[in-house]
This record gives sequence, C-alpha cells and structure tokens, in this order.
Amino acid sequence: MENGFVLHYSLAATPTPQSNYNVSFSRLRLHCSIFVYPGLFFMTPQQMQALISQSFTLQPLSRAEKATLAEQLAAGLPDAAEISVLRSQCFRQAETTINAHNLSEILRWLEDMMRLLERFDDAKSSETVEAWFSPKADCPGRIRSFLAQAKSTVDICVFTITDDRLTSAVLEAHARGVEIRIITDNDKAADLGSDAERFLQAGVQLRVDRTPYHMHHKFAIADRSLLLNGSYNWTRGAAESNEENFVITDDKKLVAAFSSAFEELWEEIKGG
Repeated sequence: MENGFVLHYSLAATPTPQSNYNVSFSRLRLHCSIFVYPGLFFMTPQQMQALISQSFTLQPLSRAEKATLAEQLAAGLPDAAEISVLRSQCFRQAETTINAHNLSEILRWLEDMMRLLERFDDAKSSETVEAWFSPKADCPGRIRSFLAQAKSTVDICVFTITDDRLTSAVLEAHARGVEIRIITDNDKAADLGSDAERFLQAGVQLRVDRTPYHMHHKFAIADRSLLLNGSYNWTRGAAESNEENFVITDDKKLVAAFSSAFEELWEEIKGG
C-alpha cells in the first residue's frame, strides 16, 4: 500500500463487569485494520477522522493503543481547525452510539480522545524562528552552535562544504557520537578545498549526487526536530562576501517536509 502499511489490532474476548448497570459485557475478538502513515508522510484530515472512527471499535483503548493512535495523529500534524473538527467528530460519534448499557465505555473512550487531542491543542507549532543574513551576521558561528547542540542525528544536504570552521564542527559532532549523514553535489565534491574527502576519511556517511544536474539544496536537520535552510552554502565566500541567508526553525510541518526530502534523496543516490 503506497506510503504506509496496515496495522492490525487483535483484542481477546474477556469479560468486563459494569457494576453500575448490573450487567456484564464481553469484548469480542476484533480485527481492526488501521492504515498507518510513517512520520515522513502527512495524513489528510479525512484520514485522521477515519482513524478516530476506527479507534471507537477498539474502546476501551489500552495504553499501547492510545500511544499508537497518538503517533499516527501526530503524523497528520493537525492544526487548530482540524483539532476542532476531530473533537466535534468524537462527540457526534458518542452521541449517536451511547445508551444505558454502554454509557461507561463510551464516556471513557470520549475522555481518552479529549485528552489525546489536548496534546495537540497545547503544543506550539514553533518555538524557534531565526533569520540570519551574511556577510553581516556571524552565520558560521550560528551553524557551528546548531551542530554543537545536536544530541543524536544531523542530516546535511548542502551543495558544497569548504569552510573549515563548519567542517570541524561536523567532525566534532561525529566524534561525540552524533550520527551524521551528508548529501553533496559531485561537481563540488571534487573542487579544490572541498571537505568531502575529510568526511569520508573520518567515517562520516556521505553520498554524492552524480546526476547531470545539480543537487543545489542548502539545508540541515538536527535531531529530526530543528531545521536550518536557506541560500547559504557552507563556504568562506558565503560567510565573508556573498549576500546570503538561512532560517532556523522547529516548525513541525517544515521539519517533516525537509526530512522526507532528505530521505528520498538519500535513497535515490544510494551507493553514490
């Protein structure tokens, strides 16, 4: 199935006493297939609504099921308007189904869903938004600090890297255990001053685009949560002479979009 896979839930039949109504319920064995989108792909509002509807058949939700549902809704990155629609859908679902016999289960499901949606309501879409302009600002210094703050991963997709200050920062991050992946362009990888060979000698993962066209991106992603992107090549000329720019942001939709673009390129030039 394109851009996703099917997640199967199987719930065993176990008695669930409901003392309020002096009746007992049995959880039937349910086989519910939910179309799961990995974090690199976006779910549409309709797919998010379908996911919530399917969760209703699984109620009461286990902790693992709640976690999985939250992850898949997060893949859709719902905004405030979408959250409002999803919340209304939950109430409509409960209203059309609730009766004296299932009241406790329906209310428990509704409470679970409201708590889950509150996570997205409370989350700020972006806390970090910076704009940097060379040659006036200390752009190399900010890129060095960007790399120094990385804890686990840095993905770099840059046309050319010749500024030794930035190369040193990449190698320092690699030396402290940060997983580094670099994509660069073949026309520039062989240029005098290119640091591509230094990265390879240090054991940094590096792939070179060898198509007839240029891999002209200039972006990096730290810890899959912070994006640096702009016109700025990682060169002395960009730092000292050219009018260049880059922005740094933790906006989730932008980070996800650039992460997806990086992964696609990384696979396309495998072994390059």
